Amino acid sequence: MLAEVRALLILQDRDRRLLALAKDLEKLPQDEARARSKLAGDEAAVIKAHDALLAAELKVKKIELDTETRRTTIKRLKIQQFETRKNDEYQAFSHEITRYEKEIDGLETHELEAMEAVDKHREVHTSAKATLAHTRTLVTEDLASIVERKQRMESEHAAVTAERATLASRVPGSALTLYERLMRTKVGLAVAPMAESRCGGCHIKLIASTVIKAQADQEITQCENCGRILCAGE
Repeated sequence: MLAEVRALLILQDRDRRLLALAKDLEKLPQDEARARSKLAGDEAAVIKAHDALLAAELKVKKIELDTETRRTTIKRLKIQQFETRKNDEYQAFSHEITRYEKEIDGLETHELEAMEAVDKHREVHTSAKATLAHTRTLVTEDLASIVERKQRMESEHAAVTAERATLASRVPGSALTLYERLMRTKVGLAVAPMAESRCGGCHIKLIASTVIKAQADQEITQCENCGRILCAGE
């Protein structure tokens, strides 16, 4: 294999690694956002459960206040009933007292139902908080893992970049210029293998003279279709 092509293959290996690392680094913010979105969903569930619990507790408080208001009214009516000397007024007070007592009975039934609802909402709230705590632990671990991955990839990227600079310095200028131009336009594959008289980059069948030239390993040979540098192998 031509020395320049061999050197470019090694350089291409490092460049493709750098491209892969850059692509993985670009994905990290998305991974972080995805992890945080899980937390946001559970946080919203806790808020929703808390609001529902608060509403249920307020309903119980309202029923208690309504019940107490009627008890106060009954006490007042009984005093007025005791003070009256008129039979019709006495009977009217009796009817009012009976009506309020029935309302209290109904309110007490509603209060029991409302208290049961509070218990259910409290269970939902407790469960939502437990789920949030578990998710927070997982998300914290995920975020820590993302940070660790980022540091590792950045370290590797720096190391490969330094190695790449050394390798590039060993390639003749004209070959390096051609290679770098092709790397920018050929999706990270500037040097392509030649197999069965076809270019491994564009997969087009090569003309006979190109095949012979590439196999001769006397000079850099390019695919006549895509322009990639051809590697005929050992």
